[in-house]
Amino acid sequence: MSGIHDFIDNEVKTNDVVLFMKGTPQFPQCGFSGQVVQILDYVGVDYKGIDVLADADLRQGIKDYSNWPTIPQLYVKGEFIGGCDIVREMFQAGELQQHLQEKGISVKGAA
Repeated sequence: MSGIHDFIDNEVKTNDVVLFMKGTPQFPQCGFSGQVVQILDYVGVDYKGIDVLADADLRQGIKDYSNWPTIPQLYVKGEFIGGCDIVREMFQAGELQQHLQEKGISVKGAA
């Protein structure tokens, strides 16, 4: 299990924005993952999508890593942001874009 934890830790820490999701950004395999992909694409942020369906250990490992029971999970600069509902609420309030900018990540339409 520590191998999976190390893999997740490395991905979270070496990529500015990482989405652990079901499927890929091009072909999301669940509606919740698809919604987060749409939001990230809309704000125009570069991110890495990691398909948890490809590996059962990864699928469970990400839940253990974040102590969060559901997927998708969004990380920004090593910080766990949340799942679909949280990301959607932050986006609708303009907080997601603001948070990304505060972390030094460029978003579409930002100054």
